[in-house]
Parts: sequence; C-alpha cells; structure tokens
Amino acid sequence: MIKANPKDKTLVIDILTLSFQDNQSVNYIVKQDSKRIQRIRVLMGYSFEICSLFGGVYLSNDKKACALILFPDQKRTTLKSIFLDLKLILFCVGGGGIQKTLHRESMIKKIQPKEKMYYLWFIGVDKAHQHAGIGSKLLKEVVEDSNSKKLPIYLETSTLKNLPWYERFGFKIYNELKLGYTLHFLKRDAEK
Repeated sequence: MIKANPKDKTLVIDILTLSFQDNQSVNYIVKQDSKRIQRIRVLMGYSFEICSLFGGVYLSNDKKACALILFPDQKRTTLKSIFLDLKLILFCVGGGGIQKTLHRESMIKKIQPKEKMYYLWFIGVDKAHQHAGIGSKLLKEVVEDSNSKKLPIYLETSTLKNLPWYERFGFKIYNELKLGYTLHFLKRDAEK
C-alpha cells in the first residue's frame, strides 16, 4: 500500500463515493435530497482531510482501492478541523440533520473503548475492480501496519455481507447499535 497525497484526493473521493453510495450508515447522516451523491462526496472529502491530519490515507499499489485510517487519540481541534466540521454540516448533513448526527456520534463514542486504536474509518474498492482480491490485499496490509504499530483495529459496518469478510481477517463483533439499521462494532487485536 502507498500513502495517498493531496493529488490523490479526487481519486479517493471517487472510489469511496461509489463504494458507499448505498451504505445505510452513510445515508443515515447525509441529507437525502437531489444532491445526495454530492453530499456523500463532501463526507468523503471531509474524511480524507481529517485522516490526512490525524491518521493516514492509503491506496492499494494499483490505486484501485483505498483505506482511511484515524488515530482518535491524536485528533485535535484546530482552525482547519473547525472549518472542515462547518463545511460538513453545511454541505453534507444539513441543518435538520445536525441533532441526529450528533446523537449518532455520541452513541458510537459511548460504545468505542477509550484505548489507543487504529480506527479503520473507510475502506473501498473501485466498483469496476471489486471481487478481484484488491480489497483483501489492502486490508491485509492495513492489518500488518496496525500490528507494526501494536494497535488494535476498530471499525463499524452496517453492511451485513461484509461481516464474514472482516471475520476472515480476525475481526470480531464486540457490540451493536440500533439506529433504524444495525451498526456492527468490530475489533481486531494487534498481533504480538
């Protein structure tokens, strides 16, 4: 895997928008209107920027897949992060969705442990290249990176068909949250 740079931002947004356009968790917070796809692009751009600041953005070597990693213990409030949050509210969530989004984030924070972690925020594969092993190769490299950092990986998914895939890589469900859909919380311990 290779570290993405600012020139890769549009590519990462394209991959993630197509990968997550029908995702229940993403669509729960994105304002549902005629600009829904544009709003998902804003969310993916926000995630790219936040992970660039407080984690890492990675591409598969062929640039057909990407993974956004966050280190929550490193996240800080800065002028840039405040600007990004405001942009997310204005152009993705919408005024009417602020309360619902804040409630969802509060519930997630209550469930997530307070330990140092390697948080896999998003992983996606270019739609034209899915089911070719590219995502599995990238996830294997993400696992190796978390092992080298001696950090457990945490993630959430609302996509049931992805659960067996994550389980093949050693992830285990440790909790669930009902939000009109089920959000599954997964963890993979770092290998010693």
